[in-house]
Amino acid sequence: MSVIQKSITLEGSKRRRREEALFNSGATYSCIREDVARSLDLLIPLPRPLRFGTAENGHTVKATHAVRLDFRIGRYRFSDEFMVIPSLSEPVLIGAATLQKWRFKLDFENDEVIIDPRVTKLRLL
Repeated sequence: MSVIQKSITLEGSKRRRREEALFNSGATYSCIREDVARSLDLLIPLPRPLRFGTAENGHTVKATHAVRLDFRIGRYRFSDEFMVIPSLSEPVLIGAATLQKWRFKLDFENDEVIIDPRVTKLRLL
């Protein structure tokens, strides 16, 4: 598991906001701190809370809400669901589900997120 920190622009129905995001290949889902999520869009209650394990042995955090947001990395636009975690230490965490969905590659040697422009084209077939 490794992480890369990168500035992204989050876009919700309320506003747009620039934040530092951790791209974390060891996290299952993308997560967002509650105060950041509330400033961007309306929170959607989850049918049942989700508990996530952390690096601290035996410690978990709970998500009771999610939020769907667009986010931009440079000139490219993406969209995904973020689990809302009140006590998240970082404003935004991009997890494995989002990394796989958008086929991001993490270049840890150069501290870069590599984007394939072909996956950014929206298609209805």
